[in-house]
Amino acid sequence: MARQPLSELDGREFDAVVIGAGVNGTSGAHHLAAEGYSVLIVDKNDFATGSSSRSSRLLHCGLRFIEPGEGLGYRQPSVWEPLFKPGTFLKNLGRARDAMGARTQIGTTMAKRLFGFRFHFPVWKGDFYKPWQVSAGMRLVESVGPRGGIPLEIDRIPGTEALRRPMLKWLRRPEDLLSVHSWKEFRYEWPERIVMDTILDAQRMGAVARNHTAVTGLERDGDLWRIGLKDGFDGGAAQVAAKAVLNTTGIWTDRVNRLGSDSVGRRIMGTKGIHIMFRLPPECDGLAICTHTTTREPFYVIPWRGMHYAGPTDTAYDGDIDDIRAEEDEVRHLVHEVNALLPGVGLKREDVLFTWAGVRPLTYSPDEPMGLRGHRIHDLSDEGMPNVFNMTSSPIQSHRLAGKQLSDAVKRKLRPSGAPQEISYDAKPYPDAPDSPTLLNHWDGVRIADLRHAAEHEQPATLEDLLFRRVGAGWTETMAREGARVAADSVSDILGWNEARIDKEVEDYLAILKRRHGVGA
Repeated sequence: MARQPLSELDGREFDAVVIGAGVNGTSGAHHLAAEGYSVLIVDKNDFATGSSSRSSRLLHCGLRFIEPGEGLGYRQPSVWEPLFKPGTFLKNLGRARDAMGARTQIGTTMAKRLFGFRFHFPVWKGDFYKPWQVSAGMRLVESVGPRGGIPLEIDRIPGTEALRRPMLKWLRRPEDLLSVHSWKEFRYEWPERIVMDTILDAQRMGAVARNHTAVTGLERDGDLWRIGLKDGFDGGAAQVAAKAVLNTTGIWTDRVNRLGSDSVGRRIMGTKGIHIMFRLPPECDGLAICTHTTTREPFYVIPWRGMHYAGPTDTAYDGDIDDIRAEEDEVRHLVHEVNALLPGVGLKREDVLFTWAGVRPLTYSPDEPMGLRGHRIHDLSDEGMPNVFNMTSSPIQSHRLAGKQLSDAVKRKLRPSGAPQEISYDAKPYPDAPDSPTLLNHWDGVRIADLRHAAEHEQPATLEDLLFRRVGAGWTETMAREGARVAADSVSDILGWNEARIDKEVEDYLAILKRRHGVGA
């Protein structure tokens, strides 16, 4: 569907306006539209440009949720925590149950958007965990999953056998390796596509979605909210009204809340995570490792389109939320961690192909310097903003559950103006075009026909929108820099780009690769 002119929205009234078109906001709009609500969703940037595009990309089983210390920041954990804090343990077990449910639901309805691989968790002598504890934890997580769900396919590999296998043979301290615990896991084939598929189905049910549209004002007028909008390109303005407002802007949440009231308390605390991408030998394709760093932070190495990526970091962030990127010391830290885990790899700084960085929008708590994990919905009615709802700390893993809960929160307050419709979670693939040439020589996942279909139907406004969030070519080994001009040329007639605009789009795209991803730096 083409991008609707902002002037056509001026004066319209909606049941709900969703601010922030990341994975949780779009899921909220999707579920609201299915319930019969009239919905507008806007984002000041493109769809899925924030934390949704900078995540771990994992659709995981939730094993880490039942780890001792989960949700307690950096406090020293204890294996006896389930006995000392049964309430916390049961809550985290519920999070694992939700993760297993999401893994099955998304894995069965959107298999085309997923890549399956084998995760491996090594256990050495003297570790915090014993092999039997890891096995018991995995069986516990599998037991809380849905009946008939996608199995974990758990395997326990003796240490001596593991050292004969690809990738695992490079593990540190081979003489102390007791066992390696393996199971099947999934990652998204680029998270932005999940957002686009969700938006397309929401639009099918009548929702209006508009990217590059900033919210400039949020004012209460009787029973309605008056919301000022501004086009990010031509500066055009409009005002719409809504009975309910969903603020799903992630790390920008507090900034948006302040547009409507100065009395709303702080909701967001951000922690920064970065990843690095590099190559391992082909024999490692489909194999992944998860473990902890020496300071007990989660750490993993995961396959990605013939490469592997490692991360994350986890540090409190108080920098510019509009300019988030990996710093050189952070990159070198991850190179060090890869070599500490897999000394046989011998990774060098120059082997890093590209990086990405994001900030987790965790729930602020004065008692937890690293924020609270586990998604929460905040009804701001008691703080002077009736029928305004915030979502915090919700990862991509649980976006469908989060979207349904957002819809339910609105439903408790307001009736929909329309009739319910049948929701679809299916992937929305591009039409087959086997005769269309591919964009990149090293990767056949994108054809010129795909670019043209996206340009015509999916509202890209820039070359970055197109290559990263519509077709995923940006997440390849070269980040599609050699195909940037071909891509821009191929859609110029649809998007109305002349030669000067094509030059600018290519120049801007290459600058983004350098600044945000360290390509050519």
